[in-house]
Amino acid sequence: MNAHPADAAPLPPEPTRWSGWVFRFKASCFQMRRLIQDTTHPVTKHPQGNQLWETPVTADWSSDLWRGGESPRERKLQLGKVQNLRIAAQALNGVEIPAGATWSFWKHLGRTTKAKGYSTGRELREGCLIPQIGGGLCQLSGAIYNAALEAGLEIVERHAHSNSSVGSLARIGRDATIFWNYVDLRLRHEAAWRLEVHVSQDKLHVCIRSNHHIERPVQVMETPGDSRPPNACATCGLASCHRSSPLENAQQEVDRTAVLVDAWWPEWDAFLKSEKGSNRDLFLPLDGKRWKKASYQWDTALHAKAFSFPSLTLMRSWATRRLRNEGARRQRALLHWDERLAAAYGQALKAHHSHLIVSQTLLPYLWKKGWLGGRTFDVMMCRLPMLTLHERLDEAARLHPESGTCADFRAEQELVQNETAALAAATRWITPHTEIAKLAGCKAHLIPWSLPESSKAHTASGLNKNVVFPASTLCRKGAYELRKALHGLPVKLELRGGVLEGADFWDGIHLTTSGDGWLEQADIIVLPAFVENCPRVLLKAVAAGKPVIATEACGIEGLPGVTIIQAGDAQGLRLALIKQLSASGNSARWKESGQPSLRDG
Repeated sequence: MNAHPADAAPLPPEPTRWSGWVFRFKASCFQMRRLIQDTTHPVTKHPQGNQLWETPVTADWSSDLWRGGESPRERKLQLGKVQNLRIAAQALNGVEIPAGATWSFWKHLGRTTKAKGYSTGRELREGCLIPQIGGGLCQLSGAIYNAALEAGLEIVERHAHSNSSVGSLARIGRDATIFWNYVDLRLRHEAAWRLEVHVSQDKLHVCIRSNHHIERPVQVMETPGDSRPPNACATCGLASCHRSSPLENAQQEVDRTAVLVDAWWPEWDAFLKSEKGSNRDLFLPLDGKRWKKASYQWDTALHAKAFSFPSLTLMRSWATRRLRNEGARRQRALLHWDERLAAAYGQALKAHHSHLIVSQTLLPYLWKKGWLGGRTFDVMMCRLPMLTLHERLDEAARLHPESGTCADFRAEQELVQNETAALAAATRWITPHTEIAKLAGCKAHLIPWSLPESSKAHTASGLNKNVVFPASTLCRKGAYELRKALHGLPVKLELRGGVLEGADFWDGIHLTTSGDGWLEQADIIVLPAFVENCPRVLLKAVAAGKPVIATEACGIEGLPGVTIIQAGDAQGLRLALIKQLSASGNSARWKESGQPSLRDG
């Protein structure tokens, strides 16, 4: 049977205010009827859970988020649609429905309002695609409907679009439209099932899990005929229409960048200055320059708008300060507040923020809640990825099972998985840390370390050279390797942190204290760490012209005066110490000092 050509379809009548009032009146009547029906025959809202998250996948459906070649006005509505999908996905992802129970799209989502974060997308109404808060969610209802067909769920209620030209699924009767609250999608299954909804960078994913799959014939409820494509208010140009309300400043409201930061780093500040743009907004804990807080001294003048969260930041500061000496407990508290800050940022993001530059501490939480879906993003890396960090700590614990400190600072597996997935999806890893840049591969964007201003420090004299260990005495900082390497050498060791591996850890090593003048008195700075995220003390030593021995984990490879050794290699550390110290002392004496074999100190 031949279909009629699209251009043969009659032109739709121009909408009038009267037709709009009639539509709203009819819709109100239908909404009231549905409300009465749901009151007399209530439909349950089922909670999100994790009891079925390991059950088999019975259906997996995905659809593209974007269309190419949109005008700025259409692009704005597309961004609004994706924002609506992000918020709806958060409400529906992980919902678990008992056997025989009815699932309702609107019962679980509720009305789409600005207060919930929904934005302006496109909605098909009276033959036109009009801007509407919450518009575009029919892509989600259609995806759930198709996944339900594949999984063999019973379709209790489903409605087709009034115009079959809105998409390919509508032409074959596989679409499902929704309109609050009477045009609904409702499903049922003989067995318990789980709904999962995710928004990736370019697709909407719907997955259904259940232990019971029923083969049902997929029947097309309607075979819609061809019809003329609907007009779109953003592009139709029909100025006489009462709905005509051009999207003001559409070009300025699309594809903006949001910078989501936490603690201030001079390297990040310099990077943002180098990539200054007029369409960039800054999200920061609080305005450090206004509040005179050096830890948040971000330059807000580099950005079009700045959004701060002082109440949340002050609560975090108070809570974590009470746990200053609590070790692992304090780290758990810091992660908790990172999650709360990420949630505040995510809720404040707008639809037009299509690209993000994100602090790594916020990354796994933004990924978990779906705020990164439909967006491109770069990551400002301030430490090793958690997966690699755990591997390093495990290696240190394997080499030194007597240490009790390597068991600290393990993040939960879910957090590690979220960060790993987010880093894989990121466009760039922006970092001054050379080892992190190597791990990033082609995604690395290496920026220079910011060296502090410093005059050349005085070099200490004397036969016993001063070695500075600029960290607390911890296994992960290489304390065991340093103790072994220093055994028998005529040196004095200065510690710049507490002794946390036992009060007698450095027995047999000559300890000294220089106070505030430690850098001037130092002959060499040594940090054989397994993990070192922010080597500020080493950078200060490099700026002062002091020789530094460090591992690749310290991230300063290539800086002048830096010798790189392998983490866990006490023999290599000893040889590097002897070589470096002999350059400014009695070479014969140092060579003789280096002869004894290594043994536990």
